[in-house]
Amino acid sequence: MPMDGLTVGFAARELDRMLKGGRVDRVTQPERDTILLTVRAESENRKLLLCASPNNARCHLTGASFSNPLEPSALCMLMRKQLTGGRILSVAQVAGDRVVHVDLDTVNELGDHEKRRLVLEIMGRHSNLMLLDGNDRILEATRHVNMEMSRVRQIQPGMTYLPPPAQDKLSPDAVTPEALLARLKGMEPGRFSRALADHVTGLSRTAADEIAMRVLSPGEEWPENLPDACRRTAEFLRRLPEMADPRVLRNAEGGAEDVFAFPYFSRDPEAQQSYSTLSEAIDACYSGRDMQERLSQRSAAMVRTLKTHVERCEKKLAMQEEELASAERMEEYRMMGEAINANLYQLKKGMTEAQLPDWFHGEDGEITVPLDPLLTPSQNAQKYFKKYQKARSARETAAVQRDKTLEELDYLEGMLLDVDKCTGESELEEIRQELTRTGYMKRVTNRKQQRQLPRSNPYKYLSSDGIEILVGKNATQNDRLTLGARPDEMWMHAKDMPGSHVIIRAEGEIPRKTLQEAAMLAAWYSKGRYSSTVPIDYTRKKYVKKPSGAAPGKMIYTHHRTAYMTAEEEIIRGIRILEK
Repeated sequence: MPMDGLTVGFAARELDRMLKGGRVDRVTQPERDTILLTVRAESENRKLLLCASPNNARCHLTGASFSNPLEPSALCMLMRKQLTGGRILSVAQVAGDRVVHVDLDTVNELGDHEKRRLVLEIMGRHSNLMLLDGNDRILEATRHVNMEMSRVRQIQPGMTYLPPPAQDKLSPDAVTPEALLARLKGMEPGRFSRALADHVTGLSRTAADEIAMRVLSPGEEWPENLPDACRRTAEFLRRLPEMADPRVLRNAEGGAEDVFAFPYFSRDPEAQQSYSTLSEAIDACYSGRDMQERLSQRSAAMVRTLKTHVERCEKKLAMQEEELASAERMEEYRMMGEAINANLYQLKKGMTEAQLPDWFHGEDGEITVPLDPLLTPSQNAQKYFKKYQKARSARETAAVQRDKTLEELDYLEGMLLDVDKCTGESELEEIRQELTRTGYMKRVTNRKQQRQLPRSNPYKYLSSDGIEILVGKNATQNDRLTLGARPDEMWMHAKDMPGSHVIIRAEGEIPRKTLQEAAMLAAWYSKGRYSSTVPIDYTRKKYVKKPSGAAPGKMIYTHHRTAYMTAEEEIIRGIRILEK
C-alpha cells in the first residue's frame, strides 16, 4: 500500500530524531521526482530520500546507491545553491496527513541566515516536492500545476504555497473519545474500520482494519458499546508513537508486500520481518519495487521499438515465404514452354489451352497448357520461359533475403529477451547502446538524460555443490562473460535460440548436480523458457570462439554435448542466488 498518514508520522518522527541539527553536504537528483540530501549528522553521513513518485512516494533514509544524470537539472542546481551547507531544524508531519515539512536554516551569499522549507506531499499521482523560501513562496517544484490542470490549487515558482484542501477529519494526534464519538454516534451501524478511515486523517483501509481489530471484540464489525470503542481507539492513537517496531510484510516467495511502522495483529506474524529502523524497512520494501517500475518505464519505448521491428520482420518473412512457394512452380513454367516449342505445328493463335505430350513424366503423359489467345504459340512459349527465369531469380533472392530476415528476427527476439532480464539501469543502457549501434534506436544527445553508470554484472548463482554459476543478462554481457572465462571452465547456451551464456566457475571434473543446475539456468534464461524441453549445448570455454565482426553474444563452438532440459520455476528458485 502507499505510505499512509500513520506511517508518514512514524517516518517524520524518526527522521527528526536522526537528522535534527545535521548539515546538508550534498544535493543530487537521481530522478525527475526524487531529491537525495546527504546530511552529516551525529558524525555520520546519512542520505535522506524525498520521493514524489506517483506510485512510490516516500521519505526515509536510504543506503542504496543511485546514478545521476551527467548534467544536473535546473531544480537540482537551485536546491544545491539554496540548501548546501544548511542545517536541518526539524522534520515534521502536518496534521496527521501525508505531508512532510523539512525546515532548514541556510546562509545566503551575504552571510545572512534564511529559512528554507522542503514540502513533500504524498498523494498518489498528485504527489509533489517543493522548495519554499521563508515567506512560503514557491521557489521550485518537481511538478508544476497550472490553471488548466487545477482551478483549485496551482503550483508554480513565484506563487505563495497553499496547503492541500483541508479534509473534514480528525488528526490522529488530536483524537479524543468525545470528538470521535460525536462523529460516529449518528451513523448507521456498519464497518467500524470504514468509519474510522472516513473520519480520521491519514488512515488507510489496512491501518483502519488493524485498529478496529484491536479495539473490537472478535467477530464484531460495529461496537455494541460505541463510547467504549471510541475511548479505546483514542487511547490506542495516543500511545501509537511509543509502539514503533518496523516490519516488512513478506509474501510466500519472500517478496516485500507492505511496510508497517508497528506489528499488525491482523496479518500473519510469521510473515512480518523486523527491522531496526523504519527507514530500513521502507528502503527494503520500496527500493526494489521502485527500481523495477522505473526500469519498466525506461524500457517501454525500447520494447515498443523492438516489437515494431519484430512485426515488420514477421510480415517480411511471410512475403518471402510466399515468393519461395510461388517460385516452386518454375519447373512447371519451363516444361510448359518446352512443350509448346515442341508442338508449334499443332498450335494456332486464338487457342486458350492445349493438351500436349508430357515427355518429362513418361511417354504416355499429357500436360494441360493454358494459352493466351492474343499471342502466337511462339510468343506463349517465350512468356512461360520468362516466367521461369523470373521465378528462378526470385527463389534465389528470396532465399537470401529470408536468411537475413531470420537472422534479424533472431537478433530482435534476443534483445527483447535481454530487456526482460534487466535488473538495473546498467544492463538496460548496454542494450540501448547496442540498439543504437545497429540503428534501431536514435542516439541520446541530451546530457540531462544520460547517466554515468557502472558496468553491469551478470547473475551470480551458487550450485548445490558450492560452485559459482554466472549467467549473462544481455548480449554485451554475454561477450564479456564468455571471453573472460578461463579455458577449462564450462560454457553453456540454449541451442539455436536466443538466450544467456552460462559459465560454471570450475575446471576439471564438474559434479553432475552442478551441471544440471547450470543447464536448468541456461534453459530458464532462454527463449525456450516455457517449452517442454530445451536443448542446451555445453563445452569447455577453450572450444568457444567469437567470429571476427560477429554481433555481440554470437559465438561458434565445437566439442560440445547436448542436454535436454525442462525449465521449472520451483527448481530455479531453489538455486541460491548471490547477486542479481
